[in-house]
Amino acid sequence: MAYVPNGLARAAVRFKPAAFAGTFVALMMASLIVAACGILLETGLRASVPPGRYAGAPVVAAADQQARYVIGSGEGRSAESTPLPDRARLDAALLSRAAAAPGARTAIADVTFPVRSGDRSLTAHGWGSTAFTGEKLATGRAPHPGEVVLAAPGAAVGERTTLTTADGPRSYRVSGTVAPSGSAPTAWFADSDAVRVSGHPGRIDAIAVLPKAGVPEATLKTQVADALGGRAKVHTGDDRGTAEDSSLAYAKEMLTALGGSFGGIAAMTAVFTAAGTVALSVGQRAREYALLRAIGTTPRQIRRTIATETLLVAPVAAAVGLLPGIALADWWFGQLREKGAVPRGVELSVSYIPLVAAVGTAVLTALGAGYLAARRPSRIKPGQALSEAAVEPVRFGWIRTPLGLAATAGGAVFAGVAANTSGEDAANAALGVVMLFMLAVALLGPLVARACAALFGLPLRGAGAPAALAAANSRTNARRLASAITPIVLAMAFASVLVFMHTSEDRAAADQQRAGITADHIVTSEAGLAPDAVRRAARADGVTSAVGLLKTSVLVPAGDGSLRAASAQGVTGTAADLAEVQDLQIRTGALKLGRNEIALDAALARSAGVEAGDRVAIRLPDGTKAEPSVVATYGRGLGLSEVTLPTADVRHHVTAPLPTEIWTKGGSAASLSGLGTLKDRDGYTTAQSLDREMNAWANTTMAAVLGGFAAIAAANTLVMTVLDRRRELGTLRLIGSTRRQVLRMVRWEALIVAVAGTVIGSAIALATLVPMMNGLTGEAPYIPPLVYGSFVGAILLLGLASATIPARAALRDA
Repeated sequence: MAYVPNGLARAAVRFKPAAFAGTFVALMMASLIVAACGILLETGLRASVPPGRYAGAPVVAAADQQARYVIGSGEGRSAESTPLPDRARLDAALLSRAAAAPGARTAIADVTFPVRSGDRSLTAHGWGSTAFTGEKLATGRAPHPGEVVLAAPGAAVGERTTLTTADGPRSYRVSGTVAPSGSAPTAWFADSDAVRVSGHPGRIDAIAVLPKAGVPEATLKTQVADALGGRAKVHTGDDRGTAEDSSLAYAKEMLTALGGSFGGIAAMTAVFTAAGTVALSVGQRAREYALLRAIGTTPRQIRRTIATETLLVAPVAAAVGLLPGIALADWWFGQLREKGAVPRGVELSVSYIPLVAAVGTAVLTALGAGYLAARRPSRIKPGQALSEAAVEPVRFGWIRTPLGLAATAGGAVFAGVAANTSGEDAANAALGVVMLFMLAVALLGPLVARACAALFGLPLRGAGAPAALAAANSRTNARRLASAITPIVLAMAFASVLVFMHTSEDRAAADQQRAGITADHIVTSEAGLAPDAVRRAARADGVTSAVGLLKTSVLVPAGDGSLRAASAQGVTGTAADLAEVQDLQIRTGALKLGRNEIALDAALARSAGVEAGDRVAIRLPDGTKAEPSVVATYGRGLGLSEVTLPTADVRHHVTAPLPTEIWTKGGSAASLSGLGTLKDRDGYTTAQSLDREMNAWANTTMAAVLGGFAAIAAANTLVMTVLDRRRELGTLRLIGSTRRQVLRMVRWEALIVAVAGTVIGSAIALATLVPMMNGLTGEAPYIPPLVYGSFVGAILLLGLASATIPARAALRDA
């Protein structure tokens, strides 16, 4: 058996545990990262929300909440999907088909929409839905057309109440009341009225199907699906929660992207760093392996010993990393749920699959790295092994060097691609930049380290004996230096890209808002403003222009054929009035707001491959396909809205069709205060910046996780290299060097490592951020000096502490 533990491996681990401590830490951290990201990925794939509203309806039919499209052609065609920005609805005519299913006792059209009663916001439904939700009348009777049942404090049967729906305000007679529960105030209309005034005439949210006595749920599901003929998705069990809460689709996509995309990068980084640590550990024992070869040990025995050492350390280290990995995933998931990115009903999924994957990844990484590191010491002749163990070889790797140069060239090519594209394409290309340059640093590590030692060592030659000796050590031991520089480069590059990408976007958006908002007053209401609020605002004293804005999102094509969500504003008013309150910075065309006309942010238009005069194939918020004509492109979409179109084109395709904002030119606070919450220009800008808080938090958290791991790996590597030099440090003491001089030399070496890693990492970050931000915002990246200074200071402090503390320990007995 090639990997049966032998006495030599057990003795090495037992009597020299310090030699394996660094490997243990690196593999533990790799397991932690892989486990955490794997748990989030599995949660995204398995996520479900227990049915709440539909708990009493065994079978629910609803529209597909995904926009589906095809990328590529021929053999390269692939079907893709993306969540819709708003709820997709069914044709109300399907209700009779569902009711005709053989096992159906009844089929009920369900609609949910907001209404206003004075300053209060109510949730409205059709009364028929109480057949599966279970509400009972406290007083009165069920509503007829023109009537309403209320679950609100103070409601009384027989009185009249004015409710504002998408059709405007209308007086309704209260026919009954339901005892208020802990939920928001609720109104029930007659079913025919509910469909008509919901803002989506002829469309319903879902169809709840109740079975005849004795009809199994699975049978009814099949019958309803056959009756609907594929025009709706049929849900049962916990899957009914998907039909009820459309935000679950976004949560699943976000968790899957976080666990998959970022998890893949983080896992690759963790594996890569752990492999470097294992290789360093094997390389530090080159003298031992040389002696073993000198006394007759065969190459197979050397490889077997290294593999056995790995199998003794890696599984234990990986297992130790599992519990912190679960804790990290639980904290991360909890934060996402608290911030509203994940519905409350979704629970974290922890199974054996990501845990086994984490352990397997760590073990295979250690075995692979150990095998590669052991190839040369196991193959060379015994005499040559002893000579190479005494002095670090200076030859270049015939495999690593060409691959490293190829990675450098690839990074440069991707940087050029990112600089000449826009939007998501630029961001995706920029991700390739940072990954390729990081791979180049890893492959060309010794060459990079030797160049850094020569460059940064020049000013040290005249700074005294300890500094000169540090420079000479760095040049001579380039491989050791490279193993310490690489994780610092990784930490600096990834943390800088993730954090400064957000600061750059935030700065560009804020600048565009300050320049683009020319309105004097902005009236807002989260529940939606009254349908006549824009007209009333336009008539207010001193108001010269007033427009209403319905904020939503639409799906637009990207350069690769996919669809991406873009912020949109539906405008109530004329183009001339909009120009008075918003300076969109028109680039091409002329802004018009006619039916089936649209204006796009210039970067978005470039990404979609359209310009003024073309038609663009978009999906409206509920997934309805449209091909409006592009009448203009503008430059301030990031700070205002990326898509501008008439409210009439979008109001029937959103859940809440009422405008949420009114922008006015002129007027006074007194004349506008009765319409909603009044904000001035600065107040609105501050409120809008809060919407980007989630993205900022996500980027910062990912930077902390990835940068923190890389920082720990760097500290671990520095500690390993210093502790391995006990004999060298002791020799310096024997020839007359003072303890202070030796520590100064170690500090200078650590400073070279920290400065080199910081400079290279910053260069990689700039090479990534410049083309990325040019494509996303058209501006240079914004790097806050204090934030960048804190990164540099943390790396310098980490490097000096990681080298000085173990050096002091090594010199105690010297």
